[in-house]
Order: sequence, then structure tokens, then C-alpha cells
Amino acid sequence: MPIDQYNFGRIEIAGITYTSDVIIASRRVRDNWQRKLGHRLQIEDLEPVLAFTPDILVVGTGYYGRMTVPEETCNYLEAKGVSVVSAPTREAIDGFNRLQRDYANIVAALHLTC
Repeated sequence: MPIDQYNFGRIEIAGITYTSDVIIASRRVRDNWQRKLGHRLQIEDLEPVLAFTPDILVVGTGYYGRMTVPEETCNYLEAKGVSVVSAPTREAIDGFNRLQRDYANIVAALHLTC
């Protein structure tokens, strides 16, 4: 499911526009994804992601890249066999679109603002 378009606070996936943070997995989109501390991705924020048991998680850290992915979060995911790719959201989207051509079990968790 490629991402068609992205601008600050707005993303288009398969012709549908979303204006809140999203998780994309298994050809489904879950919008209104929120994190306990907003701009710090914590392990408990990943419960909906881990339900899909991905091989790769692509994290979009926001338009300006202000959301952080702490080392402890990355270590936790890697211990579960999940590779993590983290980048400002525009770059993360490019990576997600490219990676999903080669990997069936890939999830994106995208912060759309800041």
C-alpha cells in the first residue's frame, strides 16, 4: 500500500486523506495514533505495531524530525526481531514505499506534524 502524498499534518494513502498520525500495516491504515509522551516513542506506544509482528518498522519522526526514538525502544524492538528505520517523515515515507516492494511484513508508524 504505497503512500501517495505527504505534507505537514496531512497524508494520502490509497486515495484517502488522513490528518492524524497513522500506522500502516497489512494493507490497513490505523489513524489517530497517539503516543504517551507525544514526541518520544516509547515501548508501550508500539502495542498496535507489534500486533502485526513486523520484520521492519519504519518510523516517521515528523516533518521536522522532532519525535525521538530512544535507544531503549530500538533495543526492545530489535530483541523482538524487528529492524527499525527512523527518519523525518518525508524520508521515512520514501523508504517505506521502497522497502515494501521487497518485504511483505513491514509496518510504518508516521508522525505527521513537527
